[in-house]
Amino acid sequence: MVKTETIEVRTKGNCDVVNITEQVSEVVAKSGVSEATVTVFNVGSTAGITTTEYEPGLVNYDIAALFEKIAPANGRYEHEETWHDDNGHAHVRATLLGPSLSVPVVDGRLTLGTWQQIILVDFDTRARTRTIICQIIGE
Repeated sequence: MVKTETIEVRTKGNCDVVNITEQVSEVVAKSGVSEATVTVFNVGSTAGITTTEYEPGLVNYDIAALFEKIAPANGRYEHEETWHDDNGHAHVRATLLGPSLSVPVVDGRLTLGTWQQIILVDFDTRARTRTIICQIIGE
């Protein structure tokens, strides 16, 4: 069986970290599956999805600090030269993080660790409404 659902998430941009674990859990519960895999996929090229402990130090500082070291917002990006915009760093950061995550579902629940949450990180330079596709394959 394959079930596909969409989640909409409003973000602030600029490395905004949004915990989407509850929404993904609700999609899995609604699907009625017991054993499956859910793929969580961000539609777009300036945000990414991963897991982390959703705590203030990581969410409000550490994640942004890491990406600022790797792909600084004030760096020079050919993307900006080509398109005359300001989000080259957002594309590079999203490429590093990746657009999707697969999580096993066992006994109808996501198999996340005690302190592990699913997060969307929006690297773009403005607020956005993000579309996330959750596709469940299983039984």
